[in-house]
Amino acid sequence: MSLDRMLEKAQRLLEKGRVEKINEGIYNVIGDHGTYTVAQDHEGRVTCSCPGFQKRGICSHSAAVIMLTRLPIGKIKKRLRDIKGK
Repeated sequence: MSLDRMLEKAQRLLEKGRVEKINEGIYNVIGDHGTYTVAQDHEGRVTCSCPGFQKRGICSHSAAVIMLTRLPIGKIKKRLRDIKGK
């Protein structure tokens, strides 16, 4: 999935109210194939329990949480690229 497509999917998750803050830095995201837990540390780094993140290190669920924390789109893309590069 391209980065732009992933961001579009993340935006749809937000628009549909599928991102729920559970605790400080912990979110449940209701995806198309299940509900996943996204954790965001104090530096803004994210991890997700979905198989896609486990395989690729990047997913629309984690992107939705980054978007929810109101980072500018340029920083969102950079964070997602940084995650994918690891």
